[in-house]
Amino acid sequence: MILKLKRTPAIYLVGFMGCGKSTVGRALAEELGWKFTDLDEEIERGAQTSISDIFEKQGEPAFREMESAALRDHVRVVRMGRPQVISLGGGAFLAQENVTLANENGVTIWLDCPFSMIERRVLAATHRPLARDSEKLKSLFEARRFGYARADFRVEVQDDDARGAVARILALPLF
Repeated sequence: MILKLKRTPAIYLVGFMGCGKSTVGRALAEELGWKFTDLDEEIERGAQTSISDIFEKQGEPAFREMESAALRDHVRVVRMGRPQVISLGGGAFLAQENVTLANENGVTIWLDCPFSMIERRVLAATHRPLARDSEKLKSLFEARRFGYARADFRVEVQDDDARGAVARILALPLF
């Protein structure tokens, strides 16, 4: 296991909405015997409302602060030696504070998925406030790639096989 992961046992999955962070994260955590956390799901539970409602009623900046606060909380737990796989929201890894927290407290992995797959997975979903327009979605996808590239590792996701993605993660020089 690399020293960084020994010191702070966390794997943070980053990437665009619909790339499979939650599905792959659950499967990876199960394989490792670690706890899994989906920050988006946790925020919804804590706020007792959907992310769409948070965006509509409080705005994206309020949501981004909730996201950063949730990440800070989990980093504290990781620092106590409790291993976790944490799925970050699609925009979380764009804030420098979050990049620093994740990169200094575990290993970050970018799940890189082609836009055609993202489009198929998210355009029909009404619960994603930033995915309601195909052209805007494509533009957002392209704009965010530079941010995801700051992750420690990049894993290509070419299909809907979560176990295949987990196998590619486990083949990284982490363990």
